[in-house]
Amino acid sequence: MAEKSCVKRLQKEYRALCKEPVSHVVARPSPSDILEWHYVLEGSEGTPFAGGYYYGKIKFPPEYPYKPPGITMITPNGRFGTQKKICLSMSDFHPESWNPMWSASSILTGLLSFMMDNSPTTGSVNTTDAEKARLAKASLAFNCKNSTFRKLFPEYVEKYNQQQHSEQIISEQVPQEENSRPAIEKLDNSLGNVERVDTMKDTRRNAKQTIPTWVMLLLVSIFGIVMALPLLQL
Repeated sequence: MAEKSCVKRLQKEYRALCKEPVSHVVARPSPSDILEWHYVLEGSEGTPFAGGYYYGKIKFPPEYPYKPPGITMITPNGRFGTQKKICLSMSDFHPESWNPMWSASSILTGLLSFMMDNSPTTGSVNTTDAEKARLAKASLAFNCKNSTFRKLFPEYVEKYNQQQHSEQIISEQVPQEENSRPAIEKLDNSLGNVERVDTMKDTRRNAKQTIPTWVMLLLVSIFGIVMALPLLQL
């Protein structure tokens, strides 16, 4: 059971975190256990983690702040192994370097910074940037399968639902566009056929108009010759 000083300290730190949130970090204590905090790290732009949402836990000891907490990550991320304690200078891997002046806010800030780094440590894994990007894209869907995550972070569940809705709309629009292409092509062909028919009609009309003119000239010439023959005989 946590000591009273520990509980008061964590309550104070949570109020401070709500008042001045850490950028790209959301953290909340478990409703049933003040010693267990749940967090979400948002991947920074310009890194392979961009667009990712990484869910994990911080387990504070009853002697906090005089002893450091244990830190684990649940979401597959390509930087740290899942469900394993992460080795940080401010985690229970290094109690000798722990400073009681550190807070939950400073722990989360240090964790986010260390995640964006490539320095190896106990609990870290080595993956390519492409693999990290793939895991980042799948992270929110993975988290939303966790019942605790859904209860503590409803805003991320809503974000995931909105993404799914947008993707569904896009997927429905693509077949409609593909289905409309044959109709458009058919219309274009029909218009082309109409233009060709009109052109042929115009050609025939012009031909009909041209032939009578020449015939008239020829008839006039013949008529003039016939009329001139009697005069020549005289």
